[in-house]
Amino acid sequence: MVEARDPEALAAERKQLREIDSRPHFWQRWKGYWGLSGPGWMQSALTLGAGSASSAIFAGSVFGYRLLWVPPVAMFLGVMVFAAIGHQVLTTRARPYGVFWKELHPAVALIWGFNVFLASVVWQFPQYSLGTAVFKDIFAVAGLAVPPGAIALTLLVLGTAVCWSYASGSRKAIRRFERILKTMLMLMVLAFLLVVIKTGIDWGELFRGFFTFHIPRDKEGITIVLGQLGAAVGVNMTFLYPYTLLARGWGKEHRSLKNFDLGTSMFLPFVLATSFVAIAFANTLHTQGIQVKTAVDAAHALQPLIGLSLGRIVFSFGILSMCFTTIVIEMLLCGYVLSEMFHFEFSGWRYRMSTMVANIGILGAFYALPFWLPVAVSSFNLVMMPVAYIGFFILQNKRSYLGPDRNQGLKGTLWNIVLMVAILVVAAGAVIKIFLL
Repeated sequence: MVEARDPEALAAERKQLREIDSRPHFWQRWKGYWGLSGPGWMQSALTLGAGSASSAIFAGSVFGYRLLWVPPVAMFLGVMVFAAIGHQVLTTRARPYGVFWKELHPAVALIWGFNVFLASVVWQFPQYSLGTAVFKDIFAVAGLAVPPGAIALTLLVLGTAVCWSYASGSRKAIRRFERILKTMLMLMVLAFLLVVIKTGIDWGELFRGFFTFHIPRDKEGITIVLGQLGAAVGVNMTFLYPYTLLARGWGKEHRSLKNFDLGTSMFLPFVLATSFVAIAFANTLHTQGIQVKTAVDAAHALQPLIGLSLGRIVFSFGILSMCFTTIVIEMLLCGYVLSEMFHFEFSGWRYRMSTMVANIGILGAFYALPFWLPVAVSSFNLVMMPVAYIGFFILQNKRSYLGPDRNQGLKGTLWNIVLMVAILVVAAGAVIKIFLL
């Protein structure tokens, strides 16, 4: 962890944070927090992948504005759960898998770890599938035919290089990777914002989309909603987030920064990106009655802005960046969870080989998988969520674990209510998904 490798840099950050916390106005504190944020961007990079992109595309192209309420609600509940997870990690500085093993039950830890591992491997299939498809389309616009094997291998080599660099533990490498993610996410949000500005907004439909909470009655619509819920916060994110906090060396003095980071780096990018994507496709494909079956179909959403050919390139690069960052982070996750389950450190050849297990998903590049597959995978991901949520809920209220830092009184009651709502939502979604399978 960071304290053992770069204690001077961490001490300087804590000193800077104390100065920021002493500022009298919240906007002055927020300006200082912005430069120190990071773990939330990791979660955004993971959740803004093939699943969230496809879910937003289908929601907008099939239902127009009517499902705009789903991503904000799903991510708000997710952020509240992550705030509780962050509170526990910053208080105890304990690695969560070991906490699940000791404080809950070894079986719970094993189920959680296996679910995270399975989700990380399964999620690589749509990343490689969609990433290869859009990369191939970029070359097709230029009149070049590139075999999918070469594209998939390129993604594998580049993803491995970035993953192993991040896993080196260098504080500079960690911060550099988080800044790259931040920049890519902001550019992606900007691209779809320009489409929304170009095509315009139906403000009445926008209001109804966010506040009437429309729920489809058909199987396809319910699957899209569940896909959006599953893509917002996945079970693998509940494992990744604590370790990104530990890797940054954050402790109790980072609590305010943690809350700011979750709000601005996790909630806002996800809600803005998915909303802009859904609105853009509602304004274009939904009004034109175009059904999305391939990445080329989806690129029609950019046609009013820059034409179809250039739109295909811009859209493909945006989706490619989402898939690539998710590929890297799923590799990190496999390394983390296998290291914890089999008791070896986050370094060395065993850790590196563990990260490579996720790339079983490269097989997704060689089969004609449908564009909606990430939506179905997101829905399946939802089935795995209740175990992790219930585990962290129990820990949040366990006096022997948190001691005096356990939330009590009105604040603790309100937090418990929100956490229980989040558990009920993912549990209900899981039950519905099981009956739909």
